[in-house]
Amino acid sequence: MPSALELALILLGSGVLAVAALKAAGLPALLGYVLIGIGLGPFLPPIDAASPAHHLAELGVVFLMFSIGLEFSLTRLKSMRQAVFGLGGLQVAITMFIIMIVGQTLGFSWEAGLALGGALAMSSTAIVSKLLAERGELDSEHGRLILGILLFQDLAVAPLIIFVPALAQSAGLGEALGYAALKAALALVLILVLGQKLMRPWFHLVARAKSEELFMLNVLLVTLGLAYLTDRAGLSMALGAFLAGVLIAETEYRYQVEADIRPFRDVLMGLFFVSVGLMLDLGVVATRWPEVLGILVVLVLGKFLVIALLAGLFTQVWAVVMRVGAGLAQAGEFGFVLLALALANHLLSGEEYQTVLAAMVLSMLASPLLFMAGMRAARLIEGGAWMEQARGVHEIAARAFGIQRHVILCGYGRSGQSLARLLESEHIPFIALDHDPRRVQAASRAGDAVVFGDSTRDEVLMAAGVHRARGGNQLRQHFRRSQDPGERAPPEAGRAGHRAHRR
Repeated sequence: MPSALELALILLGSGVLAVAALKAAGLPALLGYVLIGIGLGPFLPPIDAASPAHHLAELGVVFLMFSIGLEFSLTRLKSMRQAVFGLGGLQVAITMFIIMIVGQTLGFSWEAGLALGGALAMSSTAIVSKLLAERGELDSEHGRLILGILLFQDLAVAPLIIFVPALAQSAGLGEALGYAALKAALALVLILVLGQKLMRPWFHLVARAKSEELFMLNVLLVTLGLAYLTDRAGLSMALGAFLAGVLIAETEYRYQVEADIRPFRDVLMGLFFVSVGLMLDLGVVATRWPEVLGILVVLVLGKFLVIALLAGLFTQVWAVVMRVGAGLAQAGEFGFVLLALALANHLLSGEEYQTVLAAMVLSMLASPLLFMAGMRAARLIEGGAWMEQARGVHEIAARAFGIQRHVILCGYGRSGQSLARLLESEHIPFIALDHDPRRVQAASRAGDAVVFGDSTRDEVLMAAGVHRARGGNQLRQHFRRSQDPGERAPPEAGRAGHRAHRR
C-alpha cells in the first residue's frame, strides 16, 4: 500500500499528464480525472467512507455547491423562472417517474426506482457549463435553456439528499419525510434569517483588516462552518455550503470570494472525479457489460428524448431542441452523490450500484462527443454555419433594440470596464461587445450589458445599433455639462465615442 506522499505524487503526476492530454484534445479536464481513477483503481486500495481521500472528495462537492450558491441570484432566477422551474422542474419530475416505472418492471422496489431516478435525472453542471463557455454560447437560446435546467437540478440536489435516506424508512415514509422537511425548513429559516443579518457586518469587519490571508480564512470558516452545522443537523454538508454561497452572494464581496475560492474548488472537484473513477469496479463491469451498455443506451437516449420533447414546449426552433437534448443527455456529478446515498441506505445492492455507476461514468466520458454531435445535427437543421453567425448577430440586435444615443464599447477588459462604470455614473446607456467567451460569462454574471461579438465585423456593429449611437462630440458636450466650469472632460470619453463608430 503506498504512503500518503506516494499516493499524492501518483495522483499529481497522473493528473498533469491526463489534463494536458485532454486540454490538447479540446476536452474538459474533469474527464481526465475520471480516467485517472479508472486507470489507477486496480493498483490502489479502494476508497471507502473512512478513507481520507473520500473526505477530501466530499469537500470537492462542498465547494462546488458553495460556488453554485454564489451564482444563485434572485434577480437572475426571476428572469429565468420559466426555464428553471418550468422546464427544469418538469425534466426532473418526469425523469424520476419514468425511471421508477422502468425500475419496477425490472424488479426494483418503487423506493429504489425513485432513488435511481433522482440520481439519473442529474446532468453534469461542471462539464456542460464549461463546454458552453468555451463556445461562447452561455447567452444563446439553447444556452439559457440548458442553464435553466442545470440550475433546477442543482437546487433539487439539496431536497433529494434528504429524500433518498427517507425512502429507506418504508414503514414510516410519510412521517420520515415530514420530519425531514420540518428539520430542513427550520435549518433554512435559522441560517437564512440570522445569516442575512450577520453576514454583511461580519464581512465588513473582516475586510477592514485589509488582510488577504484573513479574508480567505474567513471564507473557509463560513463555508465549512455552515456545512458542519447542516451536517450535524442531519441534513448534508453540501446544503450548508450552498446556503453559505447564497448568503455571501447578497453582499458586495461575492466576486472576490468567488475568485478566492476557485482554486480550492477546482482541485478538490478534480479529486472528487478521481474518487469516482477509483470507486468503479472493473471486474463487475467486465462480468456485467451487457447490463452496463444497456443502461448507458437507455440513459442517453431516454434523457435526450425527454429533454428534447420538453424543450419543444418552450421553443419552436428544432435546432435549439437538438442542442438542449444532446447537451444534457449524460449523467451528472451530483448523481454520484445520490447513488452513493442509495447504496448506503441499502436501496441498491453492491453489484447494482457498480453497474449503474459504470453506465453513468461512461455517459460523462461520452458527453463532449454527444455535445458536438448535437451541434453538428443542429447546424444541418439550420442549413449551414452561416445561420449560426446570423443568430449571433440577431441576439446582439435584440439586446440593442430600442436603445438610442448609446455608446458601443469595443472590448470589455479593464479599460472597457472602467469606462462602463463612468458611463453608468453619467446615466449614459451602453452596450459592450467582446469576443472572449469567458469574459462575457463573468460580465453577464455581474449583470453587465455585455454580449459576445467581434467588433471588427461591420454586421456586428450594425446589429449593436452603431447608426443610432452617440458621437464623440456628443459625449464631450455631455461631460462638459456634467462637470464644473474649470474642469475638462476626460479625453477617454471622446476616444471611446470614436472607437465605437469605427467601421
